[in-house]
Amino acid sequence: MSEKNDREQTGITFGAAAMEDVPQLAELLKVLFGIEQDFHADPEKQSQGLQHLISESKRGVVMTARDDTSGKIIGMVSAQLVVSTAEGAYSAWIEDMVIDEAWRAKGLGRKLLESALVWARSRGATRAQLLVDLDNAPALGYYDHLGWQATRLGARRLLLKDDA
Repeated sequence: MSEKNDREQTGITFGAAAMEDVPQLAELLKVLFGIEQDFHADPEKQSQGLQHLISESKRGVVMTARDDTSGKIIGMVSAQLVVSTAEGAYSAWIEDMVIDEAWRAKGLGRKLLESALVWARSRGATRAQLLVDLDNAPALGYYDHLGWQATRLGARRLLLKDDA
């Protein structure tokens, strides 16, 4: 898939999100954050984050799947580049993978992920990684099915707040 919109014969268009897509993308993130234990939906924060990703197209991208008939965005995934000292090259962080429930099990997730990986490879990334909720058995099985390998690394986080 190219970075430009690719029209599939299924009536779905895959391509990079634009600023006018932010409200629909934030709605999809409500679905995703409704099943994740570490995050919660906050449309204002999610809109702000999406705007950053879309405006910084050299460092990140939000790929979408759009129903040609309705114009509705029915799936999304984001990718961001980070420098990997282990690889000596860019690595891509994959996040925000979600498909509208009515459109699941139709191969859209695989196509969205592939479009994000094509974007990352075209910018020099040699590895991709993602986080998955360890209690989300369907997601774990899905990524296993697609060939993503589990690692021995565990995620940790520290929220940075300005206390001044």
